[in-house]
Amino acid sequence: MSKLRLGPIVDDKPVKLSIELPGSLHRELLVYAEVHAKANGLAAPMAPEKIAVPMIERFIATDRGFATERRRR
Repeated sequence: MSKLRLGPIVDDKPVKLSIELPGSLHRELLVYAEVHAKANGLAAPMAPEKIAVPMIERFIATDRGFATERRRR
């Protein structure tokens, strides 16, 4: 099985944010959630809104340009 960049997901107190996604991205999130569930031994895939959060966190954490700008502040 391939190694995913996204590991186990910690549940945290949410803040509501409403966004619109293209249908194609929503379908990709559903598929990613299925693969993630299998890779991490989950009984069922997480909902797209739950899996998107750690993906965004990971993206921000690994964005070197953002890290550089953040240090300047």
